[in-house]
Amino acid sequence: MADSTSDPRHAHREDGFPAQQQDQPGLTDRTTPTPDHGEESYVGHGRLEGRRALITGGDSGIGRAVAIAFAREGADVAIAHMPEEQADADATLALVREAGRQGLSLAGDVRDETFATDIVAQTRSEFGGLDVLVLNAAYQHDIDGFETLSTERMRRVFDTNLAGLVFTARAAYPDLEPGASIIVTSSIQSSQPSPGLIDYAMTKAAQVAFVTALAEEAGPRGIRVNAVAPGPIWTPLIPATGWDAERLATFGADTPLGRAGQPAELAGTYVHLASTESSYVTGAVIAVTGGKAL
Repeated sequence: MADSTSDPRHAHREDGFPAQQQDQPGLTDRTTPTPDHGEESYVGHGRLEGRRALITGGDSGIGRAVAIAFAREGADVAIAHMPEEQADADATLALVREAGRQGLSLAGDVRDETFATDIVAQTRSEFGGLDVLVLNAAYQHDIDGFETLSTERMRRVFDTNLAGLVFTARAAYPDLEPGASIIVTSSIQSSQPSPGLIDYAMTKAAQVAFVTALAEEAGPRGIRVNAVAPGPIWTPLIPATGWDAERLATFGADTPLGRAGQPAELAGTYVHLASTESSYVTGAVIAVTGGKAL
């Protein structure tokens, strides 16, 4: 008989989440319950030995889970994060260093073209190169109706999720070598957009177009470009989205597995895309959605 560790319905928290609110960007120590980033569960197998990675939005949530997994697989890891997320970044890098790898904190805002560009050069300077670029930084907010969408917040969504992504990828791309991998964190919102997240969903659909187009250009150079499309995942971004108590209490319940996912449940997908195990995978969007179809 399957137990709770093998039955995906019961592998992580099945209940909803308590009412809570945060300002953007959300912080881990204010997120209840604390997300599972794989701190106690992820076991590496040397699949990224000697690789050098840069993860935007790497301080918490999915980014932290990926940083932990990459380090335990043998990669040095740089993380870009907002200055107000320094405590989360320090905690993430402590786990990277516990795995015996180098860690680098890069504090700033990817909406700033200079910062989003310079983090590539800083990573290469610190680690001697860059092999894996994870474009994960994101911003979202809930709206009550389209007429309430403010220009200021819309621009923040577009500038974080699209302009920042392009700035960093553009800086990294010319010097990437064969075998390098670019991985974008898209979303189920790219194909199942929610009205309350209309601007966020637009950016996630655009990210898929970015992946498809760049994969075609990069393939002849031996560079792979892919995306991961998470479904409802419990991260600090969720309590900072502006949802009410009912939405949090039912978060993830509409998936076939009947629950929200945890960041740790995405880490293996990023490792797969960064490693030689996926050497024939490019231009793909891999769903990690609890069964919701893209």
